[in-house]
Amino acid sequence: MTAAGLREECVDLLARLIRIDTTNPPGNETPAAELLRDHLEASGVECELYARVPERANLVARIRGGNGPRLLLLSHTDVVLADPAEWSVPPFSGEIRDGAVWGRGALDMKGQVAASAVAIASLAREGFRPSGDLIFAATADEEVGEGFGLSWLCGEHPDAVRCEYAVNEGGGERLELADRVVYGATCAEKLTAPFTIRVFGRSGHASMPGIADNALVKAARLIERLSEFRPEPRLGPESERFLEVVLGDVPTPLAAVERVRAVSPAAADILEAVLAPTFSATMISASTKRNVIPAICEIEVDCRLLPGQHPELVEPLVRAVLGGDVEYELEWGEPEGGTRSPIDTALWSATESFAAEVESGASLAPLCSSGFTDSHWLREAFGTVAYGFFPMSGTMPVELVNELVHSADERIPIVDLELGVRWLRHAATTVLA
Repeated sequence: MTAAGLREECVDLLARLIRIDTTNPPGNETPAAELLRDHLEASGVECELYARVPERANLVARIRGGNGPRLLLLSHTDVVLADPAEWSVPPFSGEIRDGAVWGRGALDMKGQVAASAVAIASLAREGFRPSGDLIFAATADEEVGEGFGLSWLCGEHPDAVRCEYAVNEGGGERLELADRVVYGATCAEKLTAPFTIRVFGRSGHASMPGIADNALVKAARLIERLSEFRPEPRLGPESERFLEVVLGDVPTPLAAVERVRAVSPAAADILEAVLAPTFSATMISASTKRNVIPAICEIEVDCRLLPGQHPELVEPLVRAVLGGDVEYELEWGEPEGGTRSPIDTALWSATESFAAEVESGASLAPLCSSGFTDSHWLREAFGTVAYGFFPMSGTMPVELVNELVHSADERIPIVDLELGVRWLRHAATTVLA
């Protein structure tokens, strides 16, 4: 099939996927899984649906191969909330405009879902016989993670998704330097380690604030201290290698961001978020009545730690920042992620060769993801080498891409879909040759 034919197939499939509202919660991913199954089975791809509950199905499709390593093209079909009032187009329209497909999930990550499906379907039509299984999984529940998606599959149906290599979301940034292009591929991710700060005061009638001790006001002081805190940066193996590729040398952690900013502001923004833990207060709850001063105020903090760091080691640092003048309790949630994969692998070599094929002289740089992906479930369950890479053409600036994820007017350039299909076919035919 021609490149134009694959592009049209991918655009059409993505538009239909976007029109299926899989906002999580509640998810309702089964119609999306069924759409993908029907599309793939028409090309002779073996498919199966796995569901903890009927309305939240996961699709696993495969082209069976020999006894060689298995490659999984991993993606998820659920999306985050979209407020139509904020959008230029209906968020679940799948509208094609200005050379892009618009709608919730276009970037995160139904675009890669569609590209993966078209890649494996087209290979099946061509009679591709891999050395090991080529697997495609379109899972539920990545955005919330309540045990309906990949974590459940790894525990309840491990043989369905067991693999040596995996390609997931979380990378592919095209970074323009003064004299060359660098593509980023994530091979690690920070540890998601949320915590709650519970601040105590004394309740009272809101008309007489002097007789109460407002926990909400006291909480504001702690939020301000957290927001101003800048932990000391440090370099991990991924950031060191990233600096070598971008700069040609490895400066000190304190100088790294500004050195990179001088050659690429977009690269500096990416690097800055993975040199130290981050603490973002995102939710707060206090009184449930306007005229009652709260005695308790709870602050939810989104905390991201570097791979290898753990809450018990970071807690003394957090408490030192919060100080001792406000009475509070600190309670950690369940940490997840914080895993990494090596880069001396066949899949990394395939990714490097693709970058060089797309643009002569282009380099590939490893990154640690500041966000969360499902890759850690595979690394923890099977020791899978998992990378995040879905290349961008540069049609849309990296800064704009980052702004549109989980935001209004999310869209993906059609040329990026075509490039993504090309990449996924390259990964399969190279690693599973």
